[in-house]
Amino acid sequence: MKKIEAIIRKSKFSDVKTALHEVGVNFFSYWDVTGLGNEKEGHVYRGVSYSTSDIQRRYLSIVVNNDFEDVTIKTIIKAAGTGEVGDGKIFVSDIKEAYRIRTGEKGGETLN
Repeated sequence: MKKIEAIIRKSKFSDVKTALHEVGVNFFSYWDVTGLGNEKEGHVYRGVSYSTSDIQRRYLSIVVNNDFEDVTIKTIIKAAGTGEVGDGKIFVSDIKEAYRIRTGEKGGETLN
């Protein structure tokens, strides 16, 4: 099993969610996060423009079976990409085990 963590633009979240559902990734968690990066986002307050290095993003945490790793990553890249600085990052790590609390099942079947 793999854990795929993605940090994407908030404006692309709906596109990513829809695309993931279309390829069969129907369960994941997400959070609104603030981070620092190379992109500088401008803000206007009372007609005065200023920039800040604090950037609003959405953080996705997805656990998939090994055979879904590539399709999940490609789907996120396609749906979240704009070609501009600040599109985000994807991190992949191994998951040793998963358990379903309700039944005590363990392994990849718990993801279905």
